[in-house]
Amino acid sequence: MPPESRRRLFTFAIVAFILGILFIPSLFQSKSVTTISYSSLIHDAQQQHVVSAQINNSNGVITGQLADGTNFSSNGPAPLLSNEVDTLRADNVNVTFANPSSFASTFLPYLIWILIFVGFMYFAGRQARGQMNGMMSVGRSRAKQFNQDRPSTTFADVAGYLGVKQEISEVVEFLKSPGRYRDIGALIPKGILLVGPPGTGKTMLARAVAGEAAVPFFSVSGSDFMEMFVGVGASRVRDLFATARKQSPAIVFIDEIDSIGRKRGAGVGGGHDEREQTLNQMLSEMDGFDPAEGVVVMAATNRPDVLDPALLRPGRFDRQIVVPLPDLEERLPILQVHSKNKPLDASVDLGVVARGTPGMSGADLANLVNEAALHAVRRNSTTINMDDFETARDRVMMGQSRETMVLKDDERERIAYHESGHALLAYVLNKTDPLHKITIIPRGMALGVTMTLPEEDRHIMSREHLEDSLCMRMGGRVAELLVYGDLSTGAADDLQRNTDLARRMVREWGMSKEIGPMAWGPNNQVFLGEDLMHTRDYSDHTSQTIDDEVDRILREQETRAIEVLTLHRRGLEALTRALLEHETIDGDEAARLIDEAFGEAVHAKGSKSMSSLKLSGRTATPSTADSVPSPAPVPAPTPVTSPAPVPTSSWEPPTLPSV
Repeated sequence: MPPESRRRLFTFAIVAFILGILFIPSLFQSKSVTTISYSSLIHDAQQQHVVSAQINNSNGVITGQLADGTNFSSNGPAPLLSNEVDTLRADNVNVTFANPSSFASTFLPYLIWILIFVGFMYFAGRQARGQMNGMMSVGRSRAKQFNQDRPSTTFADVAGYLGVKQEISEVVEFLKSPGRYRDIGALIPKGILLVGPPGTGKTMLARAVAGEAAVPFFSVSGSDFMEMFVGVGASRVRDLFATARKQSPAIVFIDEIDSIGRKRGAGVGGGHDEREQTLNQMLSEMDGFDPAEGVVVMAATNRPDVLDPALLRPGRFDRQIVVPLPDLEERLPILQVHSKNKPLDASVDLGVVARGTPGMSGADLANLVNEAALHAVRRNSTTINMDDFETARDRVMMGQSRETMVLKDDERERIAYHESGHALLAYVLNKTDPLHKITIIPRGMALGVTMTLPEEDRHIMSREHLEDSLCMRMGGRVAELLVYGDLSTGAADDLQRNTDLARRMVREWGMSKEIGPMAWGPNNQVFLGEDLMHTRDYSDHTSQTIDDEVDRILREQETRAIEVLTLHRRGLEALTRALLEHETIDGDEAARLIDEAFGEAVHAKGSKSMSSLKLSGRTATPSTADSVPSPAPVPAPTPVTSPAPVPTSSWEPPTLPSV
């Protein structure tokens, strides 16, 4: 019986016991009885006031009922004389005789209480035995066993990841038909480690293996091995592998293995003895003197950097399969799987949605589809259209809009200039991602958002792309500086992200002429005390050089942002007017406004913007007659006849000497 059910039953027994004490004795009490003398009884009988009388010959007690309905009791002689009985009968009294009280009627109330007490003691004994059995079975494995019919997830339900599914399916085929592999001398991998960011579907792949395999499948979480008692984790590992051996060939899946597989000796005070004992037992079971034959261990983690090296060596986890974030070709089938049972409007193009969701995991895409369905319900629609997907993506990527937040006019204007500075640089600079949307509606923790989307999945970033990203983030701060002549706190997050990126460019990626081709690791947070006594591996002079280079990079990009925004000041004003009027404009509309203000197209090859999910009825062409007063008058820039080149950084990679 589950502990919660036992607690409810125990509480019910206590309540019933208390109610029994209060109410059961009253059930055996007789009705209200009036005691009268024997002479009064005889007198009342002569006056025809007695209806019935019951005589107990053993003790002489006479009970009965008077004519007015009152119950009486009287003590007469024992035994009662026969002439007195005849007298009562002559007076029309219904006389009956009662036998002596039986044992059951006398001791029945006490017998009930004895039974209640015995039942309570029996229940308490069962509770104690259950707790003792629980303590004795604390070392048993908590793994859940599945067969090929449960769960019903198969590889067909996992969209994308063809390479991952191929490697995992080989293990399933080996367990189904091991003879094919043994004939050629191939050995089954003992362990498969699924590594990838959260939400990429590692556990779902394991469920698909359980659905595909025709062998026993045991699923357990890494936290299920740990308990407050010493040695419980190791005991559960032994019990898990012993159970799997009995039913081999079998598959054991350990989710979040990093909870028990962390590096030994890493921690304040030397580590965690109980966790390390559990890990040692697992290492021994996987490849020790008595390895588990026919048992394949699958595990999943998103922290492979903290795992013990002994756990990752061949012979234990022979294969490490990376489950990355899905690319464009994989996001489309994932969206199709999650949209399979949802009524989509004919205008919905999931390919466009997939292109506009770079960097999203499978869990993020599932949440995106669900949010789109929720938005369709909120607007009382029976189908999901593209506007629902657009709103859902904005909610997932930027947070829920806070339309009830009231901003002052001067704050709203400053935010519009700030976001226009970001948007203008995102459009003008060559290596930034295409501009998608600008909004001054507060979302999440931000008062305004400028969104860019990459045209394709990017796996590496060039120095030019990083520098343009730095310059774009400087756009909000620089726009405020140009228009108002002072600064605000709105650029705090931009400055923090720029400083981190510039420091990585210098410290890790060798993008500094002064530092050269050298790299020092990032200042990670202390993990379990392993780096508690960490010291930097470079001198004070190098540290000062790094700081100087970071300062130089950031100041160069700030100067560059000032030059570009000064050149395109008319575009900055046009974007600000449009944002103050419409609050949200898409990338195509922003590109048109910037090109018109510049006098011709900024980019010769066409507009550099991407509105992947079109907004329906949210944007409009702002009137050129509308104007927003600036705190300080700014002279109009001189019209140009041809696009001026965008300033770039003065730093160039060093030229390698000829050999």
